[in-house]
Amino acid sequence: MELGRGLLFIWILAILSFHQCSSNANARYHYHKKHKPKGSHGKSPVHVPAPPKNLDPPSIPSDPYPNDPGDTTGSIFDVTSYGAVGDGCSDDTAAFMEAWKAACAVESATVLVPSDKVFMITSTIFPGPCKPGLVLQVDGVLMPPDGPDCWPKADSRQQWLVFYRLNDMKLTGNGVIEGNGQKWWDLPCKPHRGPNGSTLPGPCDSPTMIRFFMSSNLVVSGIKIQNSPQFHMKFDGCEGVLIEKLLISTPKLSPNTDGIHIGNTKSVGIYNSMISNGDDCISIGPGCSDVHIEGVTCGPSHGISIGSLGVHNSQACVSNITVRNVVIRESDNGVRIKTWQGGTGSVSGISFENIQMENVRNCINIDQYYCLQKACLNQTSAVYVRDVQYRNIKGSYDVRNTPIHFACSDTVACTNITMADVELMPHEGELMEEPFCWNAYGIEETLSIPPIGCLLKGMPHAITESSQYSCSNENGRF
Repeated sequence: MELGRGLLFIWILAILSFHQCSSNANARYHYHKKHKPKGSHGKSPVHVPAPPKNLDPPSIPSDPYPNDPGDTTGSIFDVTSYGAVGDGCSDDTAAFMEAWKAACAVESATVLVPSDKVFMITSTIFPGPCKPGLVLQVDGVLMPPDGPDCWPKADSRQQWLVFYRLNDMKLTGNGVIEGNGQKWWDLPCKPHRGPNGSTLPGPCDSPTMIRFFMSSNLVVSGIKIQNSPQFHMKFDGCEGVLIEKLLISTPKLSPNTDGIHIGNTKSVGIYNSMISNGDDCISIGPGCSDVHIEGVTCGPSHGISIGSLGVHNSQACVSNITVRNVVIRESDNGVRIKTWQGGTGSVSGISFENIQMENVRNCINIDQYYCLQKACLNQTSAVYVRDVQYRNIKGSYDVRNTPIHFACSDTVACTNITMADVELMPHEGELMEEPFCWNAYGIEETLSIPPIGCLLKGMPHAITESSQYSCSNENGRF
């Protein structure tokens, strides 16, 4: 209740600030520096986040990163002490960069975005390396310029907030990171925005909201992120990532607004979070391994996806992915693996377990004919999909699509698919849709509902030994 009243106050302040922007607001130039013990400034070892002990329904804690008044281990760098106005109109970018630069040089420092204020900053890279233990604590509202027309011409339209070459950094707070995405979604080049559901030519770049790049030992906890122009959060080339108690919220029809996307990233834990958006809830790209997703609620969304992989005849290697204790509701897809024809590499060691589906189209889906055009050329090469387990997948499906769909490559079969305790019933009506299989090999450990008699037994007569289907990260190593 306290959090609800706090967020309501913040949004009222944000609305008022747009009508009462003042360029002569006075900033307070003061910060309190606490004593800190001396410690190692070296890079801490990468760790794999452990699964959570408590899997209660996801929620945003009232104080996810409390500051004990008696704590003397770090320093607080309040952005208003560096000139940030926080009226929702003034450009506070320079003040944020000054606060970041000062905090970066201090171990266990906190860059504070205070509550009851709305800060607008432009496309910005927050660089490292920094001293370990750096925290960005967002307690107020942080947002970009309002749409393409307000975006500075010199700024990148590919991304908004970028965190680069950081080790042992945390993003947290009980505030809101607001993306102002509506005007980006309405660009005529976006899917189905043109006349009669078409798209029109023209500039279409839209920024990813938050990107972590070439960083390690990261924590994102307790923050609310909403209305991103495109992807909400991306991790590229990272190692050791813990995401927990995150709330991502964007309208169902917002285009290309993936919740969390990871690529070329390993040792990832995503726990106890709620994601509703217009594209993949969580998407896992090439080069990822050792990813554990648990206690997440998705929907509406496009579900949890591995892929797409192998685009433009590229190699894609994904291994050791676990998705368990997850709810997916009112979504276009449930759990999906999608690859392009012509790719190489492999997807292996995948486990989907204890998943509740609620009115989901394409509940269980392997699609090796993924294509965004009206027609894609048939190709013989494919990403090899093997060792995929579906256990205790239950709930209801939208009868417009079959609930189980395995469309595997003509030449590179999917192998070692395991089905156990799969029970999927029509959300409306009594018509039971039959599963679809093409060149898919596996077993039913228990009788599935609907029955999946289309899986081929054993293994194909010839499994290619070509190196193009092997990956150097079979054990999660790159």
